[in-house]
Amino acid sequence: MSEKKPSAWLRLFSALVYLYIYLPIVLLVIFSFNKQKLNVSWEGFTLSWYQELFRNQQILLAIRNSLTIALVSTIVATIIGTLAALALQRYRFPGYTLTESTLYIPVIIPEVVMGISLLVFFSLIGVRLGLGTITLSHIAFSIPFVALVVRARLHGFDKSIEEAAMDLGANELTTFWRVTLPTILPGVLSGALLALTLSLDDYVITYFTAGPGSTTLPLRIFSMVRFAVTPEVNALSTIWVATVFLVLLIGQMVQNRQR
Repeated sequence: MSEKKPSAWLRLFSALVYLYIYLPIVLLVIFSFNKQKLNVSWEGFTLSWYQELFRNQQILLAIRNSLTIALVSTIVATIIGTLAALALQRYRFPGYTLTESTLYIPVIIPEVVMGISLLVFFSLIGVRLGLGTITLSHIAFSIPFVALVVRARLHGFDKSIEEAAMDLGANELTTFWRVTLPTILPGVLSGALLALTLSLDDYVITYFTAGPGSTTLPLRIFSMVRFAVTPEVNALSTIWVATVFLVLLIGQMVQNRQR
């Protein structure tokens, strides 16, 4: 049976949707090479804004902070989220329904509400705001996303392969590392990439939990665009978009190899 080709209207509509989504990003990249500082019109090609960007120590510090927070929070959130998904999928315990329901709260509630609640929490326990509080906050809101993605992967998991491994003499730990984890690895990687993207992109929660000397890249970009969008901001955004795209592309390639 031959596949039905999409109509011309559907292709046109799809093209317009992609144009609407990606045209602003393309313009941002183009104007990052513009000689004019005001970004009103194109005056010529230059790389000076990228050179100026890499000479800006405040931006380099913000990039380092963002990458440090994102890597640490992604690793911790992926481990906890994966274990939480396995526990919710396999076991029934007192408070199971409540635990399952509360898992969706950080996903549903507005970020500003979670940011304020985390700020109040850190103030009550007397923790000084800084990179540590930002990292803990990112871990807190990333865990549910990882758990939900991994749990979706576990819905199609065949438990008989674990039973077969144990029948052949493997203990629970060996079965997990040799059988369970490789099978659900695409879901784990998807959750990790989602957590990484959320951490790199977050502004609202970071704004409430940041302290002196803990400015991240989203906070720095916002402070730069309050007055004007200069080519330096475009250059920084271009590098950021390219980095995230490269990470997602590598993750997708790893997933395809696991299939």
